[in-house]
Amino acid sequence: MIFTLTYSPTHTFLLKGTTSGVLIDTGYAGTLPAFYKAIKAQGIKVSDITYVLCTHFHPDHCGLVSSLMEQGAGLILMESQVDYVHFPDPIFAREPHLQYKPIDGCKAKVVSFEDSRTFWETLGIQGTILSTPSHSPDSVSVILDDGTAVVGDLEPLPYLEAYSDNEALKADWEKVLSYSPKRILYAHANEQILP
Repeated sequence: MIFTLTYSPTHTFLLKGTTSGVLIDTGYAGTLPAFYKAIKAQGIKVSDITYVLCTHFHPDHCGLVSSLMEQGAGLILMESQVDYVHFPDPIFAREPHLQYKPIDGCKAKVVSFEDSRTFWETLGIQGTILSTPSHSPDSVSVILDDGTAVVGDLEPLPYLEAYSDNEALKADWEKVLSYSPKRILYAHANEQILP
C-alpha cells in the first residue's frame, strides 16, 4: 500500500509493507509541522516509518531526514548516494531559520542496487530500486511489483520528446519502462496512469 503525502512542493510517498514502512522523500526543511498534519490526516504515525529513502539529495527531497532519524526512522542509502548526503548542507546553511540538521550518513543502511530486491523483501515489500541518474548522479527510482513506479525528479514521460538529445534521460526511461509500470508517481507532477 502506498500513501501520497503533499505538505510541501514535493510529493512524498509512504510505502507500507507487511512488516515495515518506508517514506520516499521528505520535502524541504522547516515543514515538520505540515508533515505531522499530513500523516495524521491519513491515519499514519511517525512510528509507522521504519526507514526513509530519498530519490536524491536535493534540498526539497531530504529536508526532514535528520528529524525523522531522531524519532527512530532509519535511513536507506543506495550505493550511488553515499557521496551526496551532504549536498544540501551549504544550501540549508544559508537559511538558518529552518534549523536544518545535517544527515548522519554513518547511521545509514547502505544497499546495493543488486541487493535492493532482497532488502525490500525483508521489509515485506515486493520491488526493486534502480539508478536513474539523468536528473542527478544520486537519483534513484523505486519500482514495485504491483505496477507502481516512484521516479522522483525524473523528467515526466510525456515530455520525453522535448528532450530528443538527452540520451541519459531516454536510457533512464527505458530502464523504468522495462518493468512495465502501470502507475508513475512523480515528485513534482501529477501521477500518470499508463495503458
